[in-house]
Amino acid sequence: VALSTAAPAPADIVLSQLTYRTGPYASGGIPLSDGFADYVTLLNERDGGINGQRISIVECEYGYDTQRGVECYEETLAKGALYYQPNSTGLTLALIERAHEDGVVLHTTGYGLTAASDGETYPWIFNFPAHYWDAASAQIRYLKEKSGGSLQGKTVMHLHHNSGYGREPIQTLELLAEREGFDLLLQPIDHPGEDQSALWPEIAEINPDYILLWGWGVMNPTAYKGARSIDYPMERMVGVWWSAAEEDLKRLGKDAHGYKAVTFHDVGTAYAVYNEMNDLVYFAGKARGQMNNIGTVLYNRGVVNAIYATEAVRKAMEIHNTTDITRAMLRDGFEALEIDAERYTALGMDGFTPPIQVSCQDHGGGGQVAIKQWDAGRRVWDIITEYYQPDDDLIEPQITQVAASFAADKAIEPQSCR
Repeated sequence: VALSTAAPAPADIVLSQLTYRTGPYASGGIPLSDGFADYVTLLNERDGGINGQRISIVECEYGYDTQRGVECYEETLAKGALYYQPNSTGLTLALIERAHEDGVVLHTTGYGLTAASDGETYPWIFNFPAHYWDAASAQIRYLKEKSGGSLQGKTVMHLHHNSGYGREPIQTLELLAEREGFDLLLQPIDHPGEDQSALWPEIAEINPDYILLWGWGVMNPTAYKGARSIDYPMERMVGVWWSAAEEDLKRLGKDAHGYKAVTFHDVGTAYAVYNEMNDLVYFAGKARGQMNNIGTVLYNRGVVNAIYATEAVRKAMEIHNTTDITRAMLRDGFEALEIDAERYTALGMDGFTPPIQVSCQDHGGGGQVAIKQWDAGRRVWDIITEYYQPDDDLIEPQITQVAASFAADKAIEPQSCR
């Protein structure tokens, strides 16, 4: 894959990568970047790109610093980038208005602003296949099932990164607490989250029935160690999908056994696409990174991000009957994107993630979320539930309300999908 610093040739399909391979969250940014780039390399090496058009990646390193990320956006936009996947809620929030003004697709897979699933208000922002409110409702649904069908009188602590990311699910959790009768305890942890020494003795005194962990980077392993320091049972902790990195859990050994997290895709390399990447990417010396994270949660998320982006490119070409697509054409491709089980099989990812269908009105695309559990002996994740359907009766009215408020505040005229 071309990691270009010069402007790509006009015929190239130009995708951006705003990366954070350095800085406090590099442990997450590296596998996300590697998985995305390696899948694009596979398409270039195996197929010559998409319909004869090779794919160029313009990469800009921003170290998870939001201001530098905005500068990277501007630099890569000038180089013809058609699409953005910031992999940061903070940077996403900083770019939403810019993406709207510039007419460029912003895809925030499992992060960012939940209300962006309202395609009429946010025509350039997509957050399929699942968003933070889907995650929060799935966490509570699972805990309710494990509690015999009722959370009445239970205490649930939301242990979260003190940022837009960690705060995003609070209103959903508050509604769920009211509906299900549990006490919600909010416990923020400031960036970067490596000093939690005073917190865990306080948690020991409270002894919440369950803890929802919404961390990132060093905050996650520090929280796992804190839980073990007070003998808090790991099986009573359920993380979001950003609190589920294998390396963080492996450090605890057998003490991590039983920890759970939500997910919208599988892990591992038991998929045909990895056999092709073995031959054409890894063994060919064309991998983006050190190949020490293949099949992990975040590497696989990078792969699925690349699948969504390139399938949207393919759809845009089909709709407009051209291989020389524009940013507006790519948006059309995203809004018409449908990947069913048969297509996932053709892509070598049979059963990897649920089918999705995006539309002009619905940029959220499905919202199906499952629960996975860490097996410390085998050092692998096992998906232990079905994929839950989203709690639309609770979530959709919130999306409508927040989207309308945003549009009014920013003087955005929603588009009509009718």
